[in-house]
Amino acid sequence: MPQPQSLPGVKAIVAIGSGKGGVGKTTLAVNLAIAMAKLGQKVGLVDADIYGPNVPLMMGATTQPRVIEGNRIEPLTVHGVKMISVGSLTPGDKPLVMRGPMLHQIIRQFLQQVSWGELDYLIVDLPPGTGDVVISLVQTVPLTGAVVISTPSDVSLQDARKALEMFHQVNVEVLGIVENMSQFTCPHCHAVIDIFSKGGVERTAQQFKLPFLGSVELDPNIRQGGDRGLPVALAPEESSVGTASFYGIARKLMERAEEQRAHEQNVFEIT
Repeated sequence: MPQPQSLPGVKAIVAIGSGKGGVGKTTLAVNLAIAMAKLGQKVGLVDADIYGPNVPLMMGATTQPRVIEGNRIEPLTVHGVKMISVGSLTPGDKPLVMRGPMLHQIIRQFLQQVSWGELDYLIVDLPPGTGDVVISLVQTVPLTGAVVISTPSDVSLQDARKALEMFHQVNVEVLGIVENMSQFTCPHCHAVIDIFSKGGVERTAQQFKLPFLGSVELDPNIRQGGDRGLPVALAPEESSVGTASFYGIARKLMERAEEQRAHEQNVFEIT
């Protein structure tokens, strides 16, 4: 099995994963990356969802990355975040049809042939499921850890538990779990409606003895921001409940990542 190689200048690599699609994984990855950058971190974002690369749309990235000296790729810089996506290389609606070995090659290039420079955090937006891309990722670079996102519904949680077990099997520390679409607050009567149930993700975190990083409400502004290429994390932290949620999750994630890095360094020194 290939040994993962550290990326020079990149302090921490964090994967954002889920057991199923449609739970808001890319929305979380994009807004976390922007929130971290706004909090003073140097941040990169890899769109590893090769078949459904939505990061360019959500980030408002419309240009293609340049090939620079040494046949390396210069990442795009959007909203203060360096990013790379196959969606920027093959714009439009043309799908990528490829098998596992080709996926591995793309993931390796996105990590090792991109000139990331100095980064505090490299966020990797994984595809849904437990397939080839995750295996390629852990074979290519050492991950600081992973975040699993789920809605509170039992169907989503069933797949989230599979994602937790997948990261356990490939020896990747889960830094925490996030609940998305946790509730909806009616803008007219202010009643709170639990459309996808409530609290299931936090209970799952307790069951697996993992940190619960926070929850994000169903907020039309979050969807609108992603569709317009202006994610809500660009706004001041106090501007909306959704924006505040992403900043809160970002702070907890950075704290957990630093704890994990310190633990790894201590283990290395002891051995």
